[in-house]
Amino acid sequence: MKILLAAINAKYIHSNLAVYCLRAYTLKYLNADIEIAEYTINQQPEEIMRDIYEKKADMLCFSCYIWNLDYVERLVKDIGKICRGLPIWLGGPEVSYDSCDVLRRLPEVKGVIKGEGEITFFEIVKAYLETADGFCEPLDQRLARTKGITYRNIFGQSQEGEVVENPWRAPMDLSLVPFVYEDMQEFEHKIIYYETSRGCPFLCSYCLSSIDKKLRFRSLELVKKELQFFIDHKVPQVKFVDRTFNCSHEHAMTVWSYIAEHDNGVTNFHFEVSADLLNEEELELIERMRPGLIQLEIGVQSTNPDTVQEIRRTMNLDRLRESVLRVEAAGNVHQHLDLIAGLPYENMESFAKSFDDIYAMRPQQLQLGFLKVLKGSYMEEQKEKYQLVYQSRPPYEVLSTKWLSYGDVLRLKGIEEMVEVYYNSRQFEKTMKELCGEYTSAFIMYEKLWTYYKEQGFHNVQHKRSARYEILLDFISKWYPQKKEYYRELLIYDYYLRENAKTRPVFAGDSSLGKEEIRTFYEQEKKERRYLPGYKGYDKNQMRKMTHLERFPQLGRTVLFDYMERNPLNQEARTCAVTIL
Repeated sequence: MKILLAAINAKYIHSNLAVYCLRAYTLKYLNADIEIAEYTINQQPEEIMRDIYEKKADMLCFSCYIWNLDYVERLVKDIGKICRGLPIWLGGPEVSYDSCDVLRRLPEVKGVIKGEGEITFFEIVKAYLETADGFCEPLDQRLARTKGITYRNIFGQSQEGEVVENPWRAPMDLSLVPFVYEDMQEFEHKIIYYETSRGCPFLCSYCLSSIDKKLRFRSLELVKKELQFFIDHKVPQVKFVDRTFNCSHEHAMTVWSYIAEHDNGVTNFHFEVSADLLNEEELELIERMRPGLIQLEIGVQSTNPDTVQEIRRTMNLDRLRESVLRVEAAGNVHQHLDLIAGLPYENMESFAKSFDDIYAMRPQQLQLGFLKVLKGSYMEEQKEKYQLVYQSRPPYEVLSTKWLSYGDVLRLKGIEEMVEVYYNSRQFEKTMKELCGEYTSAFIMYEKLWTYYKEQGFHNVQHKRSARYEILLDFISKWYPQKKEYYRELLIYDYYLRENAKTRPVFAGDSSLGKEEIRTFYEQEKKERRYLPGYKGYDKNQMRKMTHLERFPQLGRTVLFDYMERNPLNQEARTCAVTIL
């Protein structure tokens, strides 16, 4: 019997940890033919359907999430037509909390695995294998004793079978899940996802993790062994999927101490943390880490105390701000802070304040997201109270609330786009920092920029990178014409800080350095190595190719951009002020 675990990911670089865990756990106890097939939502459904059909599986399982449910349902309906009688099972958070409705909506599906799936999947596979081997007990009688599933009983009264919902399964010991990364060839060019805990100690109303009340940790001895595997293989990035990684001080310190002590200089580890829980010992350890060793994702969501209380979130905002600013000051850790638009008691004025509060913390990334009203969440239970209007299909994103109109949501969508382009890209860092000083609020600045985009018809156009600089310069010229040349120089500085461009962008105009000055500088540098000591053995032409020289009259200096020595945190070129003889 051949079993196919199908995962449809959002991007090619993603991998689905869940299906690998299901297979690894089952193969630990059973000799079974289980194949994993990973696809992306960017592929044509017909292409995926053909591949699944040609694999000739005897049982098909899909992993369902908010980003792929519509896609999976389309495939299931068509596969059911050409593979009649093929048992199809679904699992994942997007089908766990309305499993009966899923089966009524999709008659092609045999059953749904609810919640944590390793033990449940193992028992289902065992039941199918033993039934195929001639065990006398009917399959559905065995499924009737399997916890954690909702299934279609063919002995039911209706022609399509009776939908039976079994009790949920108790959470398992996380240390029993086998390590899935023994063969790294399967994950070449993929982000590696890793899990050392399940569950969450918090009760945030918008999150499904709050439903799993039992917080469990993987054995630290196992974790150390597995971390060493990643380090030995020089994996570029390991992304921890633990919901609040630092909820246990001992657990966090053990992991962070280990990766700091065994740092290979290459691997980056990503953690989702609550910054207000970071204590002195953890902060001191973080400050000593190699730049780029770890990155932190911090879900702030809102700074409105009424909102924070209503969504049942526990957060000390002052402590969070102190921790974020302290880590930022160390300059060695990428910090990603999240906001959610559409939460209760958050109108435009309140959200603008939350935005400005987070912006002032200077994160490397500011993620402006929108509330998703997930099935099974406490937020869904409160939808009438909050007058939540949201999309009827995944991702169930908010359209309006008691406090935000649909027009407000559209305004925030535009601001989100501007933040992505002009802040999160890190390509306009010096310019945006200076420009923000022209406004009483960063939120107002991005809103005005979005208004300008719409007025000029730029909002529905795909722009090249250099065009974004030109648009920003035009925007500045409209509102601050007397400062145009000053801001032009800041934009030129930002442009060359990230890109070793040998074709000069249009917005930069002609270089203020003459060809003879540039030639003389590199000839002198070849002899003296005043500014490029790391270029021993390079001739003047090679040095010129790996650097850029720019004079900034408004800024009062000439700057050398060195692309061989980049900041490992943000990939900015090393810069130094130089004297042209």
